[in-house]
Amino acid sequence: MQTRAARIDAILRAAFAPETLTVTDDSARHAGHAGARPEGETHYHILMVADAFRGQSRVARARAVHAALAAEFSNGLHALALTLRTPQEHANPG
Repeated sequence: MQTRAARIDAILRAAFAPETLTVTDDSARHAGHAGARPEGETHYHILMVADAFRGQSRVARARAVHAALAAEFSNGLHALALTLRTPQEHANPG
């Protein structure tokens, strides 16, 4: 059975063709919080660097990621912490 992190990775790679993608399960840090489940796989941090974000606001980028992961949200994903950058922003974070 594929983990949620692996599914998220596959979905985001297909939707955004990122040059960098890191999906980190932070569920253990949220134990006891709203939306947390004992089995985990509810809270994630995503670092994604993709040219697809060029010209988009931070809000538009987050909405696009949430839309791509809609099926995961309807199946127990509760929260994402997002770091979404273009390659230029990632190279020059200043």
